[in-house]
Amino acid sequence: MSDAELVLRSTRVITPEGMRAAAVLVAGGTIRAVLPHGAEVPAGARLEDLGDDVLLPGLVDTHVHVNDPGRTEWEGFWTATRAAAAGGITTLVDMPLNSLPPTTTVDNLRIKREVARDKAHIDVGFWGGALPDNVKDLRPLHDAGVFGFKAFLSPSGVDEFPHLSQDRLATSLAEISGFDGLLIVHAEDPHHLAAAPQHGGPKYTDFLASRPRDAEDTAIAGLIAQAKRLNARVHVLHLSSSDALPLIAEAKAEGVRITVETCPHYLTLTAEEVPDGASEFKCCPPIREAANQDLLWQALADGTIDCVVTDHSPSTADLKTDDFATAWGGIASLQLSLAAVWTEARRRGHGLEDVVRWMSAQTARLVGLDARKGAIAPGHDADFAVLAPEETFTVDPAALQHRNRVTAYAGKTLSGVVKSTWLRGERIVADGEFTEPKGRLLDRTA
Repeated sequence: MSDAELVLRSTRVITPEGMRAAAVLVAGGTIRAVLPHGAEVPAGARLEDLGDDVLLPGLVDTHVHVNDPGRTEWEGFWTATRAAAAGGITTLVDMPLNSLPPTTTVDNLRIKREVARDKAHIDVGFWGGALPDNVKDLRPLHDAGVFGFKAFLSPSGVDEFPHLSQDRLATSLAEISGFDGLLIVHAEDPHHLAAAPQHGGPKYTDFLASRPRDAEDTAIAGLIAQAKRLNARVHVLHLSSSDALPLIAEAKAEGVRITVETCPHYLTLTAEEVPDGASEFKCCPPIREAANQDLLWQALADGTIDCVVTDHSPSTADLKTDDFATAWGGIASLQLSLAAVWTEARRRGHGLEDVVRWMSAQTARLVGLDARKGAIAPGHDADFAVLAPEETFTVDPAALQHRNRVTAYAGKTLSGVVKSTWLRGERIVADGEFTEPKGRLLDRTA
């Protein structure tokens, strides 16, 4: 290992085999070896001794709305990737909305990539979008390197990204399954949403009633049936309804090619704590009750839910009005996701190995990046987060890096301080100080 340029040494390194004391050798931006903690440092290599801070693989967040270009006042690649880096995330995959234009054609993907190219502090990939009228664009987008296709089964909230009817879902999924692509789905049934009471106003209980669990359950059941019929790959986005878990577990047992994610806000926040008028807590589907949350954690533990991602979906502060019916629905949490999930996971008896599996290894696997991302193992990119898991901090919105510093976590005390983040063996942020952007644009074909 004489070619090693850097050695990161810690008494606590999270590897695929578990936590252990180790020395990680890096050269050319790649992990070359994971050796015992006391291994001799190769001549010419720089040693970074992390003491008892934990060395994690950089997190991979596959559900981020960067909104750039077109709605850059909501968020942009510069600010979103800084926030991600500050939170220990080294790879993100950008959703095809709410940018203008949306990533629904190869030309629009080209625009998105050009905007992101010089602004990304971390590695960035892209989802394509499946719309009622762009079936002809799906294979070209796949060939151009998108990681899969996002679809809504109910209105998305922006006019330029209409949802799929059941007939259009079947058509798009048949096309995507023809090249063994992945369809990722916002699964809420529009008929159940339309039938739910729509009162508007500041009461969170009224908003919760307007997005009932059966809207998710029905949409997921229909998606499972379509995936089973076509032997297609599908992924359920931001699951919030625990009532859908038996359907999902049964489908997995039957061999249906389905994966499922949930989000930090569903795992750490509860409907009972949301103040009236506090639309920083608004998202769709909504944050539900504590008993529902307990079942989501159980499903993470048993593998029914595969991974945890942010669904970072910010907006300008003026769109977060005190009327839950009209306020923008989205929670910004890139910088806080690791600490939020770790705080609650620790309380429930889970280890950092579990958090890494949910937020790095499994997300990398979802998008086919697991040969390079999501693990501290030879041959992988030298992407790391250095975490002081016992240290705590109180969330101050002024310290956040995303563009509009609205957060549902303001004032909360969280465990787990990210001391530094590394991308391909280079420290990109430490103690709040950032380097110039070093991120690369990723595509599925590479």
